[in-house]
Amino acid sequence: MSRRMTAGLVVSACMAVIQAGIAPAASAADTNKLRVVSDQTVTGFAFPESVGCDPAGKALYVSQFGGTELKPAEKDGKGKISKVSLSGKILEEQFLPAPGEILNKPKGIWIRGHRLWVTDIDVVWIFDLKTRKGRKLELPGIKFANDPAVRGNVLYVSDNRSDQVFSVEPADFLNAKSEPKVGVVLSGKSVHPNGLYPAKDGSLLMVGFMPKETRGIYSLSAKGELKELSKAIGRLDGLY
Repeated sequence: MSRRMTAGLVVSACMAVIQAGIAPAASAADTNKLRVVSDQTVTGFAFPESVGCDPAGKALYVSQFGGTELKPAEKDGKGKISKVSLSGKILEEQFLPAPGEILNKPKGIWIRGHRLWVTDIDVVWIFDLKTRKGRKLELPGIKFANDPAVRGNVLYVSDNRSDQVFSVEPADFLNAKSEPKVGVVLSGKSVHPNGLYPAKDGSLLMVGFMPKETRGIYSLSAKGELKELSKAIGRLDGLY
């Protein structure tokens, strides 16, 4: 986690892969075809953790820890989410949370429609991007909430420290009259899930993160069956 965000480079690298027609299992010769289409660095962020894209609103949302020291588990109330244009211009330094609400160390972001979900240590928030109304949900048993992902009407939240994936139903609990149902769909499988993403076949893709050990890529079927898609290849974080 650095104190600046390199946005354009990631986008351009993906575009270069598409333009060059390079397969995921590219050879060294193929990767030499990669080129940077646009390289833009946007500075001024205090420990940015995640970037979510709202294609309908044509905006990016950047979660920041704030402060001057990297303390990802400290409840200091310094966290915020900035609204940024697709070209990297900061539109609103603190778009979220709204006055009266507190974010500590906001991490993973998921956006669908006008809803934004973000994890924050031991809770997950949902916000309305139009009204900025928010609701916080505690996740009993979670140690370090990392990444949120929505599949259908279920929200999934990873926790690499406790080696678990939590589920929340309904995913859109902002205006739910009853208390959302919180469950555990994965536990104790040595995955240590961090990044999550719903696959087209209905499974949940996961990458693992441990500070001093490598982990791989996995999938969790709708029936709860875990499959290893790769060997341990690194300390893996975000997934798209």
